[in-house]
Amino acid sequence: MRTVTGWWQKPLTISKNVWAGLSLASMNIPQVLGYARIAGMPTVTGLYTVLFPLVAFALFGSSRHLVVAADSATAAIFSSALSEMEPVGSAAYMRLVSAVALLNAVFLLVARLCRLGFLADFLSRTVLVGFLAGVGVQVGMSMLYDMVGLEAGTHNTVAQFIGLVQTLAHAHLPSVVISGVACALLLCGGRFLPGRPVALVVVLGGLALSWLFGLAQYGVTVLGPMQGGLPHILVPVVSWHQFLALLPVSASCVFVIIAQSAATSHAFAYRLHETVDANADIVGLCAANAVAGLSGTFTVNGSPTQTAMAVQAGATNQRAQLVFAAVTLCVLLFFTGPLQYLPRCILGSVVFCVAVSMIDVAGLNHIRKESPGEFRLALVTLGTVVSIGVEQGIFIAIALSLFRHVRHSYRPHTMVLKPDPITHELEAIPVRAGVQTEPGLVIYRFCADLFYANCSLFAEDIDVLLCSPPAPIRCVVIDCSAITDIDYSAASVVRDVLFRLHMRGIRVIFGRVASYALADMERHHITAALGEGNIYAQLHQAMASAQQTLAQPGLNKQPLDGSVETSL
Repeated sequence: MRTVTGWWQKPLTISKNVWAGLSLASMNIPQVLGYARIAGMPTVTGLYTVLFPLVAFALFGSSRHLVVAADSATAAIFSSALSEMEPVGSAAYMRLVSAVALLNAVFLLVARLCRLGFLADFLSRTVLVGFLAGVGVQVGMSMLYDMVGLEAGTHNTVAQFIGLVQTLAHAHLPSVVISGVACALLLCGGRFLPGRPVALVVVLGGLALSWLFGLAQYGVTVLGPMQGGLPHILVPVVSWHQFLALLPVSASCVFVIIAQSAATSHAFAYRLHETVDANADIVGLCAANAVAGLSGTFTVNGSPTQTAMAVQAGATNQRAQLVFAAVTLCVLLFFTGPLQYLPRCILGSVVFCVAVSMIDVAGLNHIRKESPGEFRLALVTLGTVVSIGVEQGIFIAIALSLFRHVRHSYRPHTMVLKPDPITHELEAIPVRAGVQTEPGLVIYRFCADLFYANCSLFAEDIDVLLCSPPAPIRCVVIDCSAITDIDYSAASVVRDVLFRLHMRGIRVIFGRVASYALADMERHHITAALGEGNIYAQLHQAMASAQQTLAQPGLNKQPLDGSVETSL
């Protein structure tokens, strides 16, 4: 794994990223125009999202591959809320939309100052695979409607599938044929011509055929006319009451932006054996949304689909995104006219093929073979994204990742170290009644931090080991190699266990105690309960001290002094 600190620090092949940027533009420009429709904004504002915001993230972000642009999830969030405040498409509505983007930038700045990028660490690689697969299924299903010349009546993927099955008989045959040819060319190009701008060729070919033969007159849906020109830099002005109403809308958008962008950048970084700085990405997202709000467009977000397009096109860093922005600039200035002839079925075919590539079947199969439990978590994440939505899928992904961590910490591995009869090396065996390291001695290992949820297991294991021993136990050595933190509740349980063992005349020694664990033990008065000479940094030192106890005749009764009783 190599750490990515900035795309400008590593010299790479420019030509490869130029071709990737051109191909990315050919696929994404029509797509962002569709997102403008979801947002209830003029069509041209979709192009604005991949102009200045794209450049801002390329300059300030960390991820090599994350594409920041218009996104269906955030567009749906703010459009549904703002449409109740002002008429969709009105000047007042557009001001509110731009104000939300500026508020998002402010919230993202606060998130960076609070270092909330760590939230991305709670997304396990397993659920990330499921998340991307779910997004692929969702996007692919929505694109099927454009490919067959139908209109989707809902945004829910399951409902879309049912509706498509019911209305497939009414599919537009010319659109289906064009989509089939486009998909064949894209799939064959991806298979036999990897890294070549096949999508660009398909899009340009579709534009030429539509213009020459007038495909619109045969019922093929095209993008239609749109205005061009550069955006005007303005600060959106809203009333105080409107500002207060925008706060919860912006907060919802920001949560989705951080989570989805982090999930996407980490998923592709994992796939490409790289790492990203989540906090640096938040800075990039902040800058992107700030310029989006000032340039009269809407909220931008890290897009899984467009990022997948960039990777598939062969992009190796943000230079490809800068080329994308340059192409967008040229389109805004000179080519908005020809763009109106682009058939939606070709756009749908391009995006559909990219969505299919996001479903990592091989990765899911590897997870299934190596860890069936984690495979189920990936499927749940996939199912949530498909059945409910991307934003809910992100929340579920975080929750499942946390659940998996807590589950392992709640019931950690515990064992007794016992010499192998042949090699005499210490071997770990499961905890059960009657198991001893040697007569009179038990070396017990707890393989997790001690906290409120698992401390009862610690006490239960000690009770089990004291039950019906083959020889009277005189010393218990606790191997603390995996314990780096002890919270208040666990400390109370540990002190109670020490009290009971001391009352039975059993000496307790802690070995392999790290500095972090030692600090917690001193703060929670565990060291006082243990007494002097019972804490060691190495296990062999603890064992040597235990052997001294075993060598002494009789039981090693250790009455508690008053200070220890008080701390208990």
